[in-house]
Amino acid sequence: MATTKLKGNLVNLAGTEVNVGDKAPEINVVGQDLSDIKIGGKAQVIVVVPSLDTAVCAAETRKFNEEAARTDAEVVVVSMDLPFAMGRFCTTEGIENLKVGSDFRNKDFANAYGVLIADGPLAGVACRAIFVTDAQGVVTYKEICPEITEEPNYEAALAAIK
Repeated sequence: MATTKLKGNLVNLAGTEVNVGDKAPEINVVGQDLSDIKIGGKAQVIVVVPSLDTAVCAAETRKFNEEAARTDAEVVVVSMDLPFAMGRFCTTEGIENLKVGSDFRNKDFANAYGVLIADGPLAGVACRAIFVTDAQGVVTYKEICPEITEEPNYEAALAAIK
């Protein structure tokens, strides 16, 4: 079972671990307009955050929104936030270059990618992670952030996109 930390405390992750070289699972998440967003099966940057309603997640989403304009890969931020809250966030923050998707219904994405926090105060939401997939849907980059409260390695993730 994979792990990460929340404020220095170890937390376990549930679900099937996806690694570099694996075919990314194809899962639908819910867009802010309640439509389906397909994850997997194509070139994507999949940015996983616990909730857009935190300073670190908001900063990360803004950063990837800037970078999304410079890549051909589809960038999708996935959280457990309700679609309506995601819509408010995107409007307030001017997020226009990427998609936001919610895994709130069944946690299918978090379970399929092994990023569901299994215990601790954030049990039931996703950890902070990034997956990059190529045009065939194969994972070419993976980062499970070692500390949920800290931003990811942007430089490594952005290099994997190119």
